[in-house]
Amino acid sequence: MSHTPPRAVLERWLSGPRVDPLPTPALRAPAPAISFEFFPPKTETLEAQLWACIRRLEPLAPRFVSITYGAGGSTQERTHATVTRLVRETTLVPAAHLTCVGASRGEVDDVARRYWDAGVRHIVALRGDPPGGTAYAPHPEGYAYAADLVAGLRRVADFEISVAAYPETHTQAVSPQADLDNLKRKLDAGATRAISQVFFETGHFLDFLDRALAAGITAPIIPGIMPVSNFGQAKRISEMAGTHVPAWMGEMFDGLDDDAETRKMVAASIAAEQVRTLQANGIDEFHFYTLNRADLTYAIARILGVKPAR
Repeated sequence: MSHTPPRAVLERWLSGPRVDPLPTPALRAPAPAISFEFFPPKTETLEAQLWACIRRLEPLAPRFVSITYGAGGSTQERTHATVTRLVRETTLVPAAHLTCVGASRGEVDDVARRYWDAGVRHIVALRGDPPGGTAYAPHPEGYAYAADLVAGLRRVADFEISVAAYPETHTQAVSPQADLDNLKRKLDAGATRAISQVFFETGHFLDFLDRALAAGITAPIIPGIMPVSNFGQAKRISEMAGTHVPAWMGEMFDGLDDDAETRKMVAASIAAEQVRTLQANGIDEFHFYTLNRADLTYAIARILGVKPAR
């Protein structure tokens, strides 16, 4: 039995604009560099989940893996314990998050020295958020902002330093240009690279790169990618970060609350299209916010051409 579309449909198919396909694996650029973010676990169950995730992703040989630092420094000891275990028990290069919140310069410098003594050579330097959603206020004897922290870390030791970038503008910035100026101050203070906040519209990140270059920023800005299988959770995280969640994304997850397997397939499809579009635009490094789950990140890395080291 054959099916012949009506002539009007055939004419629409034949006369519509042609969109070039994304590059096939055989034609695209070499596999990009990747890195991963984890958060320190609160319970034994979550710790087991974290280390299962780490062991699954370790063979992909990421450039580094970062460990987050809770609001107000609330996970300082757990972050330190996770980072030092990574140094001892894995081949991974850990990058410890460090913030300005709630500590004097001397206290922050002491934490940095502890990391250096433990073999950690990479810091993700952030202003940080105060606990409980309160307004940020610099510690009277502390580093006021991330640029000050970067300069201070440079005095402590020869760290590699990453900082945060905000394609859709930091929620507390007075303007997009002021936010870009702040990013440039952090890089000029000695940061090596910037890692972007989560975004879901690829155009937002590419436009941000154009504006950054126009502002005189030439350091690498690495896109931060968060594979989403729990749309409600992702929306809450994004709203706190000031990230736009497009309506089409909600429509793709609509009605799938009780269908975890289909959510995973939808999530992989969305993230794969995002990263391959960025790769086709010349992006050659990606930072994945794993949420301590390996499956989607591993699959998307493979789509990018990243394979376990033999």
